[in-house]
Amino acid sequence: MALTYDDDNIFARILRGEIPNQTVAENDHALAFRDIRPQAASHVLVIPKGRYVSFDDFAANAAEAEIVAFMRLCAKVCAVEGVGLEAGGEGFRAITNAGTHGVQEVPHFHLHILGGQVMGPMVSR
Repeated sequence: MALTYDDDNIFARILRGEIPNQTVAENDHALAFRDIRPQAASHVLVIPKGRYVSFDDFAANAAEAEIVAFMRLCAKVCAVEGVGLEAGGEGFRAITNAGTHGVQEVPHFHLHILGGQVMGPMVSR
């Protein structure tokens, strides 16, 4: 997958208000909403509001304020969902996929926060 941002991807359309979502939390630089195909009892996506294709794109090119806001929103989601260890939860899994080998489906950086149950093995071969 080339590092090309598609302004018509589903997350860009959600950010523009063209597609509704179930917002969990939001700040100036990021949005968190429920996954439409949940893979766990709690499954929330956190996306930056900027045009970043993947985790490495975001980590390399986002402004410090964007990175901090994104990470703080992830912590808020964990607390709101009751899965974060800081909030007394039992834990969660955070996953991001990048490119073809990572099976990335949407070319907009997004982090999955999954919890509310035992998640099982990380990867099986």
